Amino acid sequence: MFKAPASNFLVPFNGNFQLAESATRLDDIPDKRTCKQRLEALVGEFDDLQHRLYAADKHSVLLVFQAMDAAGKDSTIRAVMSGLNPTGCQVFSFKQPSAEELDHDFLWRTAKSLPQRGRIGVFNRSYYEEVLVVRVHPEYLGSQKLPRKVALDDLWQERFESIRDHEKHLARNGTVILKFWLNVSRNEQRERFLARLEDPAKNWKFSAGDVKESARWKDYMYAYEEALNATSRSWAPWYAIPADDKPFMRLQVAEIIVAALKSLNLEFPKVPEEQREKNAAMRQQLAEPYPED
Repeated sequence: MFKAPASNFLVPFNGNFQLAESATRLDDIPDKRTCKQRLEALVGEFDDLQHRLYAADKHSVLLVFQAMDAAGKDSTIRAVMSGLNPTGCQVFSFKQPSAEELDHDFLWRTAKSLPQRGRIGVFNRSYYEEVLVVRVHPEYLGSQKLPRKVALDDLWQERFESIRDHEKHLARNGTVILKFWLNVSRNEQRERFLARLEDPAKNWKFSAGDVKESARWKDYMYAYEEALNATSRSWAPWYAIPADDKPFMRLQVAEIIVAALKSLNLEFPKVPEEQREKNAAMRQQLAEPYPED
């Protein structure tokens, strides 16, 4: 199976990740211009690798983005995916579940949106909401029509187990899973909320509900630490990316994705000898100009 690319931000697989020691900003990082230049080069590499992925038609790629509000999920997805062929990509955002989705298990609505072989799928939020938001707000379980009563602590462990099994099954069948937690600080989030209020072009992004959720910061951080420790595995790794500096954050995400795709040694399919002979004959035929009508 696929193995996680090395990174300073890789969440270990032994359950020892400590959120308090995970940086939201680093001191010694490239400047904004350098980050943008390096990102442009990586997007070019990503584009070539996407073509190879599509042509080989053996693997799919699933990119999962989770974060607190205003961490930069949307802009990171846009920046990293901007140079790719849109016919080979699909992006899904998962928010409040619909009535139909609540009539299924918690993995159903994302499972039906998984990328097929040769394609790249992006989940802007995901099934992890069921062990993050729902853990902070267990009252949401009331609408999920669960078939049996389970102690909350046991329920989260069961869901972690289901997620691990789900991701291992996908990995065994050729899906490359990369999960990014964009680790923004609470003060940086506050500054971005203020920017949304002060810039008329960003007013639409602001939601009073986001501020309300920020008040539960400690609860969310506990939920994230538990989820990342329980589900970061070599075949479905988590990366805790410092998110207070957006250009650096986007660069780190792109570097990890490109490294993962390179590790697959993707090649364009070889054309059989018989087909090459037919192609040669066709090439000769096409070399002659068509007769004028």
